[in-house]
Amino acid sequence: MKAHSSPMSAVGAVSDRPLRIALVPPLWARVAPDTQGGVEHIVYLLAEELVTRGHEVTVFTSSDSLTKARVEALSQWNIIEAMQRGLVGQYKYYETCNIAEALQKSSAFDVVHFHLDPFAIPLGAFSQVPVLHTLHNPITPDGIWLLGRYAHAPVTAVSRRQIAHIPEERRRSIRIVHNGCNFDSYQFSALPGRYLAYLGRMTPGKGPLQAIRVAKEAGLPIVLAGQPLTEEDRAYFMEMIQPLINDRDVSYIGQVDHRQKSALLRDAGALLFPIQAEESFGLVMIEAMACGTPVIAFQRSAVEEVIDFGKTGFYADCIPSLSSFVPGALSLDRRVVREHATQRFGHVRMTDEYLETYQTLVQRWNGRATLFSGSVL
Repeated sequence: MKAHSSPMSAVGAVSDRPLRIALVPPLWARVAPDTQGGVEHIVYLLAEELVTRGHEVTVFTSSDSLTKARVEALSQWNIIEAMQRGLVGQYKYYETCNIAEALQKSSAFDVVHFHLDPFAIPLGAFSQVPVLHTLHNPITPDGIWLLGRYAHAPVTAVSRRQIAHIPEERRRSIRIVHNGCNFDSYQFSALPGRYLAYLGRMTPGKGPLQAIRVAKEAGLPIVLAGQPLTEEDRAYFMEMIQPLINDRDVSYIGQVDHRQKSALLRDAGALLFPIQAEESFGLVMIEAMACGTPVIAFQRSAVEEVIDFGKTGFYADCIPSLSSFVPGALSLDRRVVREHATQRFGHVRMTDEYLETYQTLVQRWNGRATLFSGSVL
């Protein structure tokens, strides 16, 4: 499926000149190959690939991050761990400080790339270089208002569904850059496994209970991975999920690291993604495809943009329909699943598209600077 085009992508090819790029992710998790944060992992992949290509990359994050890029550390610990240690009470103070420090040092870069949804857009006007803002999460009415107020701020999004409710005039200026995955870091299996997998937060919006019901109707065991994060999540897990775990039909392995995640997805017959709440992308779907594992999902959020129906998985609008697709998913050619997904969602493609956007912004900024210097009349 072709990425949405916009005026931002209309100016030439990427220059051979290395760029000095600042990346500003959320501070919740460290930027590392194995991280608790989905956005932080995307920033890790982007930073690694940019450095490999010879660009000078600085990531404004916590000092426990593991990346080849230079780290401009705001704090010693990522916020999740800092909160667990009792060192941090409220996240917003740290994010505001991180935005300010990146902007104060903006003259050292060619472009600053915020991965903070719309929150940094009003402050981007204080940058001394062009700024790009990427929307990673669902957009609220307040975010839509902000995007309208700052209608000329350069913005990218991770799916068309994510920006569907933004007025058309503003939406046309937003480029879609689908998230990417390093397919080489996942283990492939050509043979379908004998269980279904659910991987995600243990919260109603992600649908672990619905995943169990799909597996039950399909007559296959299910392995659940992930953890509850809030008190509400924990109450839901204890009341709705825990009583169903019997280590036979329903197994629970808790939070998993990258190695465990790759093994879980590799050995599964299919990944169940019965999403209930709005989600901008669904990174776990392409992680499953990297293992050759097809995805069976509810037909909502960005599912139709990620799954190619009948090739990398199936989607439907109810549990009986999802369970009816299980035999078809198990019969898919897992090599085709991986190869097709690699073409669409490889992190190299994602980096190409961000680099094109950076170069367009730099060219426009330099053109504007030349115009106002009086040398072009």
